[in-house]
Amino acid sequence: MQLNAKMIGAGVAAAVAAGVGYVLLNKPEEEARFSTVTRDGAISVRDYPGLLVAEVVVPGLRQAALSVGFTRLADYVFGKDRGGGRLPMTVPVLSDGDEDGRGWRTRFLMPADVAIESLPDPEAGVRLRKLPARRIAALRFAGVDSEGAFDAHEAELRAWIGRNGLSAAGPVEHAFYNSPFTPAVLRRTEILIPLAA
Repeated sequence: MQLNAKMIGAGVAAAVAAGVGYVLLNKPEEEARFSTVTRDGAISVRDYPGLLVAEVVVPGLRQAALSVGFTRLADYVFGKDRGGGRLPMTVPVLSDGDEDGRGWRTRFLMPADVAIESLPDPEAGVRLRKLPARRIAALRFAGVDSEGAFDAHEAELRAWIGRNGLSAAGPVEHAFYNSPFTPAVLRRTEILIPLAA
């Protein structure tokens, strides 16, 4: 039974890696723009303008849900189930638990100069959404992006937020900038926590 669980976990991890790689190996046109408010080593506070995203929320275990979310969004961006060509996209790919507690959310960012009205209608389950401008605390790291690494870096960032008299204003997000086929030491991954104004 334990071996079966490990095999399922390995299969899910491979599917997530394939989904991320499918998107990130096809070079994104740009990186999301932001202005840096302050920096302290690997931690920074950033102001992001409003962002346009395509997002999917999938219930279930995190890795399996993110694999499904990546695949659905990649199908939308690359035009698998619609007319028209590939859509431009921006890094990072974001993931978090959705605010309604319904499941795990995956977001692809659209370039800053793209209007929501210019995008093709998404398939069922994919939603186009404008995120408001917001201030984010970010912790950048390289290496393996395992559950343990996410938890440790989130705890580090939350401690830094508390020490600096700031308050979190939303759930933690994970930001992916590279294909999982990039060597771990060269990967850029971030923990993001929205801050109260």
